[in-house]
This record gives sequence, C-alpha cells and structure tokens, in this order.
Amino acid sequence: MVPSISHFTRELSPRCRDLLVISAVLLLYFYYIYGASTNPPGFYIDESGLAYNAYLLAQTGKGEFGVRLPLYFQFYTGGFSQFASPTHVYLLALVFLFFPPSIFVARVFAATMFFLASLLLGVLASRVSHRRVIGTIVALVALTTPWLFEISRLVLEIFFYPMAIVLFLLAVHRAHLRKRWSLSDYAMLAATLALLTYSYTIGRLLAPLLALGLLLFAVNKQRLIDVAKTWLLYALTFIPLIVFNARNPGRLMTRFYLISYVKPQTPWREIPFQFIGRYFEDLNLNKLLLVGDINPRHHVPGLQRTLGSFLFAPFILAVMGVILVLVRHRRDAWWRFVLYGLIVSIVPGALTLDQGHSFRNIAYPIFLLLLTVPALEWLLEKDKVQGVLPFGDGKVKPKRSDSDIPRQTRRVILALLLVATFLQAAYFQRHFRQEGPLRGYVFDTAYKQVYDVAVAQPDRPIYLVDGYWGPAYIHAYWYATLQGRDKNEFVHLDYGSPPPRGGLVISSEGKCDKCDVIAKHDVYMLYRAR
Repeated sequence: MVPSISHFTRELSPRCRDLLVISAVLLLYFYYIYGASTNPPGFYIDESGLAYNAYLLAQTGKGEFGVRLPLYFQFYTGGFSQFASPTHVYLLALVFLFFPPSIFVARVFAATMFFLASLLLGVLASRVSHRRVIGTIVALVALTTPWLFEISRLVLEIFFYPMAIVLFLLAVHRAHLRKRWSLSDYAMLAATLALLTYSYTIGRLLAPLLALGLLLFAVNKQRLIDVAKTWLLYALTFIPLIVFNARNPGRLMTRFYLISYVKPQTPWREIPFQFIGRYFEDLNLNKLLLVGDINPRHHVPGLQRTLGSFLFAPFILAVMGVILVLVRHRRDAWWRFVLYGLIVSIVPGALTLDQGHSFRNIAYPIFLLLLTVPALEWLLEKDKVQGVLPFGDGKVKPKRSDSDIPRQTRRVILALLLVATFLQAAYFQRHFRQEGPLRGYVFDTAYKQVYDVAVAQPDRPIYLVDGYWGPAYIHAYWYATLQGRDKNEFVHLDYGSPPPRGGLVISSEGKCDKCDVIAKHDVYMLYRAR
C-alpha cells in the first residue's frame, strides 16, 4: 500500500516539516515577486509621486512641499493637487531608510505586502475552520487571484489595503471567540479600523461601515457595551483627520468630487437611483469573471485570453459558501458579519463613476475568498450518520442523512474545482507574464525616453512644463533621485507659465507652439522654446 502525503509528513520530525513549509513559502514568494520591476513596465505618474515623497520623508522627515511628518501628503501642484493617505508613504519611507531608492525595491515591497496579506488570509481561514488544509487552500487561491496579483505590482495607495482588511478581520474573529471583550480587543479593533480609515481614500467610508457592522455581535447587553467602547476608541482616531480637514477645508474631498457623481451641485433625490444602478453594475458577473477591470493599468487587456479578475472555481466555492452560511450558519454572528462585509465592500466603488474599479472595490475579493471557507469545510467534512439500517444477515450499517452528499462525491467535486483553479491560474500567469510588459503606454515609459534624451543635453536647467496629460514633472524628480542628480538641474514651471526663450523643456502638453521639437514619445516631448 502506497503511503499518503499526509502520512509521509506525519512521519517527519517537526523540524523537517517546518523546513519544508518555509522552503515552499519562499519558493512561492520568489515566484510571486518575479518580474515585478519590469511587469508592468515603466513607472506610472502616481507611483513616482508616492515613491518620491517616501524618499524625501526618509531623508528629511518632510514631504515634497516641506511639511514635517504630514498626516496627508500633497502630491503635485496647481489644479493637479491631491492629498494621498499616509500609510503607504510612511511604510515605503521606512524601506528607503535601509535600501537605496529604486523601482525594483518599491515594486517588490508592494508585492510583498500583498503576498503577506494572502498568507494572513490563509491563517484566518485556518482559525475559522480549525483546519490547516483549508487555510492553505485559501492562501494559495488568494495568491493566484488575478484581481489581487495584478495590482500587487503597483506602488500606489492600494498596496497595503488588503493587509489592513485582513488584520481587521483577524481582530474581529479574535473578539468574536471571547465571551467578554477586553481592553486589548477594543484596542485591536479600533487600531485596525483606523488603519482602514487612513490607508486609502475609500477607507473613510468603508471603515465606518464595517464598524457599524460590529452591531451584529451585540447579541446581549454586555456585548453591546463592548461594541460601544470599541466605537469610542475608534472615534478618537478621527481627531487628526478632523483637525487636518479644518486646516485644509475641502482638500480631502477634491479627488472624490472628480471621480464621483456625488457633487455639491447634485440634487440629493438623484443620488439613490444612481447609486443602486452603479452598485449592481459592480456586481456584474460578466465583469467579474469574463472582462475584469477595463483599465489596462489594473488588468492586462485581452478578454479571450485573460478572462476576468476573479477565477471561476473559487467564485463557485464562494457562492456555495454564501448558501451554506444562510442555511447552516445564519445564527453565527461571525458569518453574518462576513456576509455584511461582502455587501458593504461594494459601496465605495458604487459611489464613483468607474465600473468594476479594482482599487475601490478591493475589499470585495477578500470577503469572497473568505466565504470559500464554509464550502471547503463542507466538501472536506466526513459523512454524517443518522441511525442504522439492518443488513440481510442481521448486521447493521450506518444510515446516511438524506440531505447529505456522500464524502467521496464531495471530494471529487473539490478535486475538480481545485484542478480548474490551478489550470485557469496557470493560464492567467502565462498571459500576464507574456503581455503584461507590453503595457508601457499606460505606465509612462515614454517619459523616461524623453527624460534620457534631455539629461544627455548639456543645457541646464531643464524646464518642466505640465500640460493636458498631467503633472509629469514628478517623473523628472523621481528619475533624478534614482540617478543621484541634483534636483536644481530642473525648474518646474507653474501651470500656464511659458519657459524662457532658448530653454530646454520636457513637457506633457502633447504639442507646442513656438518651439523646436527635439524628441517626442507618445504624449511627452522635449523641445527648445523659441
């Protein structure tokens, strides 16, 4: 008889098992980050903005505009100004304290945050199910989910958010298991809610919604008091945000008004109808499973090859999980909260104009993956017996529950779903690694080409002019940082200010009058002003 894998691993010493696990995780990690610095190619304008501010913070303790240890970081100037959440800048600044600034370091760090979030989601699944095999499956599926994998390569405000969501869910589950919540429970819940609030723009709406969902655990008077104490601690974390907003009125809402149909001039009676329509658009299964995010920066284009942002088989498991929660676990406050989280995770994205936006709906796949746990528990559970039936020879055999599917059948279903997951994930990986590097047109590779021609010229300073295609001056500052150039080699002109006659100019205007073009790539050009 051939021994099973589980039998083989049980025969190993604990040290050997630990070494095997560590080796497997490291192999997965190196495959996960492989090619992160070149796929996607180039460096998007917002990536340069975040990385440049992180470098300045690491070196000087200030952001680009001279504010020491700011709560929110101003990116860009003039009409392009926006304020970025602090968590990602501070985290990347911490990395730049130990490593020299580079695209490779920044991209690998972002991917590492997603990798660790996926592993922690597996840890949470293990704790919920009390089965390591389920935690392993959930972690592996998370690592292969296109939605999470693709945006793990981007050094944008999103790269820590899945980690913040999982940390919050771990804190919720820990509190759920306790009869009485302690100060440490209140503190962990409030701290992780604060992380959600300050780590990404959507968090200022999603985190309060999740905090409201804690009422699902208020099954008695004492638990209601526990929830109220958690809210009180969480409310205290809003004080810095309130102070910042008072000193910078309207600044935190500027970006929201640009991307949303909710504007100061919008009649309130129109908003609910638009919200309902947008909400169901973001639930569109065709978008989720067949198309994905239409922004090529977030999802490699090619419907016939990549399919959507979420894998088919895990989605089937998640649907099974929802059904099992409603049938078996509806009295369990934890699973009611997970269902609630799934529902409200769509709300931030539904308030904006873009359909199926991967960033604004980033909590959605986390809750979908977590809802595969009840399905995996059911598919892996042993047969239930209900009484006995007599054999003809007088012996008895177990009577299987009429509502149960035989264990062998369930195992076959699980095996088919896992094989389907592996095949689709492998297919996606092959396409992503082949065609992902071809997206230079949306990752500003053209700017670096123009920049290289400019710095090869003897003229100094080089004037930076922002035009229709955005505040591209930040690219020059970032690439100068990577090359160790003095920032004083560049002069960033105020929006609309003309460069001096004879000046060497890098521009995002797309075209120019009274100029001699030296180099032009895509929407960026280098010219000499007349």
